[in-house]
Amino acid sequence: MKNTTCNVRVYKTEKRKNKDGKVTSYRVLWQTDGKLWKKPFSNAAQADTYRSALLTAARNGEAFCLATGEPRSWSRTERPSMTWYAFACKFVDMKWKDASAKHRASIAYALTLATFAMLNGAACPYDPKEVRTALRRWGYNSKEREKSPERIADVLGWVARNSEPVSALATPAAARALLDAATSRLDGKRAAATTTRNHRVILSSALSYAVEMRLLDANPITGLKLNAPMTSSEVDRRSVVNPSQARELLRSVWMQKPSGPLLMPFFAALYFAGLRPEEAVELRKSDLLLPPNLDAWGWIHVRRAAPEAGKEWTDSGQHRDVRRLKHRPEGETRMVPCVPELAAILRAHLVNFDAGPDGRLFYGIEGGVLSTSTIRRIWDNARKRALTEEEYASPLAKRPYDLRHACLSTWLNSGVSAKQVAEWAGNGPKVLLSTYSKCLVGEAEVSLLRIIDALGGKSWEREKEAPSSEGQTQPDIHN
Repeated sequence: MKNTTCNVRVYKTEKRKNKDGKVTSYRVLWQTDGKLWKKPFSNAAQADTYRSALLTAARNGEAFCLATGEPRSWSRTERPSMTWYAFACKFVDMKWKDASAKHRASIAYALTLATFAMLNGAACPYDPKEVRTALRRWGYNSKEREKSPERIADVLGWVARNSEPVSALATPAAARALLDAATSRLDGKRAAATTTRNHRVILSSALSYAVEMRLLDANPITGLKLNAPMTSSEVDRRSVVNPSQARELLRSVWMQKPSGPLLMPFFAALYFAGLRPEEAVELRKSDLLLPPNLDAWGWIHVRRAAPEAGKEWTDSGQHRDVRRLKHRPEGETRMVPCVPELAAILRAHLVNFDAGPDGRLFYGIEGGVLSTSTIRRIWDNARKRALTEEEYASPLAKRPYDLRHACLSTWLNSGVSAKQVAEWAGNGPKVLLSTYSKCLVGEAEVSLLRIIDALGGKSWEREKEAPSSEGQTQPDIHN
C-alpha cells in the first residue's frame, strides 16, 4: 500500500461565474492517481500562484500525498508515523482500564481480524491460525503481552516488522479492506449481524483515536457503507417454554446426580424471577427476603453481575468478571419479586445445602463459582431427558437464557404493565416490548374479533343462507 504518488496532472485554472456572467472565483484543478482535486480562490493571482507551485512540485518529481492531494513537503508539521500493530497495541492499552473483560476480548478479536489487511504482503513463515492466536491471546492483551512465550514473541515480532503504517489508511481502498477484514469470517463470508456491527464500532473507535494521535487527518471508515446481514432483536417465540415444560425441565435438572439437586434452584431463579445467568451466579444468601409463610411472595435484591470472559481478560485473574448490572450505573440495584413457588425452592435449597463461599447462593459441587460450561452441560442433559427428539432439535429452551425469556413473556401475558416488567427485568420498556413482541399471545385473536365486529359480526356462510332483497340466492364462493 502507498500513501503518496508521483502520478500528478495539473489543469488550467477554471473561472467560476454567477448567473449575471460575472467572474466570482477561480478554481485550480489537478489529479493525483486519477483522483480529481479542486481548490477555489477569490482572485486570479492567488489561483495562479497556487497552480504554479503545484506544477513546480510535479516537475521536480515530488511525492504528492493521496490524503490531501498536495505535495508531501507542504505539510507544516511532519505527521508522526506508527505501524498498525504498534498503534493497535496502544489503542488496546488505552481502552483496557475502563473496558469490561468481555469487551476487552471483543476488541482483541476485531483488531486481530483487521490486522491481516494491514500486512505488507511479505511471505509469512507461520500458520495463519498461529498468527491469529498470538494476536488475540497475547498481542492485543495488555495484561499478557509481556508474558508471551518465546514462540509467540517471535510471531508478534514478525507482525510488527511487516505491518503497514497507519497513514496507509488515508486511501479509501485500504480503509475498505480493513473494514471488510474485520467484519468477515474465516471462510470469507460476512460475519453475523451483531459481530459485524460490534466490530465496526470498535474499528471506528480505534481510528478516531488515530486521528487524536495525529496519525490520520480524519476517520476513514466513517462514510463507508457496509451491507451487514439483517438482524432482529425479537425473541423467537419457538424458544419460549410454557409452565408445564419449564417444570419438567427443572425436574430433569434435579434428577441429575450428583450436582442436579444443588443446581436446580439456579435454573428456577432464571425461570421464576427472570434473572440473567450472570446475575444469578452472583446472588448471596443476604440478597434474599423470604417470608415464613409458604403462600407469600418474597423478594430478591439483585446487586451485581458476573459474566464469564476468561481469566486472561479479568483484572482479578478469575474466569468471571464481577461488574455492575447491565446497562446500569455503578451501585444501582433492583428488586425482583420472588413467586411463592420459587421462595419454597430457595428455602429448601438453603436447608439442604446452605450458602457457599462468601455467602454465595449458587455454586459448583466442589464449592467453586459456577462456570458457563457446567451450566450448559447440565442444561443440555436436562433437555435431552425432558423433551422429545423433535423438541430437542428445535429452538425450545435451547439456552438457559431462554428461561428468562419465558419468565418475562409470562409476566407480560399475565397483564403486568411493560413499565413494571422492565423495572423488574432491568430493561427499558421500549426495548422490552420490541424484544418480546412475538411472545405476546392473544393480541391477534382480539384483533380478528374486532375486524369481524367492524364487518357487521356476520360471516359469509350466514349471509348466503338468507335470501337477498331481490329473491336471489348468494353465490357459493367455494365452487
